[in-house]
Amino acid sequence: MELLDKYFPNLTADQKNKFEKLQDLYEDWNLKINVVSRKDIDELYLRHVLHSLGIAKVQQFLPGASILDVGTGGGFPGIPLAILHPETNFHLVDSIGKKIKVVNEVVEGLKLKNVHTTNARVEEVPGNYDFIVSRAVAAMPTFVHWTKGKIAKESKHELRNGILYLKGGDLSEELAEYRTAVIYDLQDFFEEEFYETKKVVYLPLKYKK
Repeated sequence: MELLDKYFPNLTADQKNKFEKLQDLYEDWNLKINVVSRKDIDELYLRHVLHSLGIAKVQQFLPGASILDVGTGGGFPGIPLAILHPETNFHLVDSIGKKIKVVNEVVEGLKLKNVHTTNARVEEVPGNYDFIVSRAVAAMPTFVHWTKGKIAKESKHELRNGILYLKGGDLSEELAEYRTAVIYDLQDFFEEEFYETKKVVYLPLKYKK
């Protein structure tokens, strides 16, 4: 929690309480259904929670906005972002049922009212969203193909509607065909060594019927 206080000093008491509960909830559920590695559980706030919140350093979400988290796994980045933005709507999707089961239990444990989940491939999920978020579930061309036609028409945020994608390493080849992509280095926001190679890739996308 010291990490979160360091970079997000204006959290409400309710937000702090929810973030604090994450450790116990994930430790408990990880014993039953392994969704986070042992090492990562021990460094949950550094490797998962703060990493997820790197997206919020690039774009804070407005009340009433709609965010799709694709391949959410154990609930990242969706759950930390949902705690940070309690009036924003989050839809967490994963094709693996046991992962969504853990996500549902964590959401219930935190009493998050702004999160709903779907156990399905993202191509099967209807609707349009202001932003699509994810954490390195596929190369960008594949991810763009999966999420085609899911961006809302009207942009309300500082950034145009599109993808906010947590990635690492050298992305020059992967992003070669996306001239509008913008790369934000997380080491510009977080000083810990873990973030030296971590990035948020922002790709604006046009609305398509």
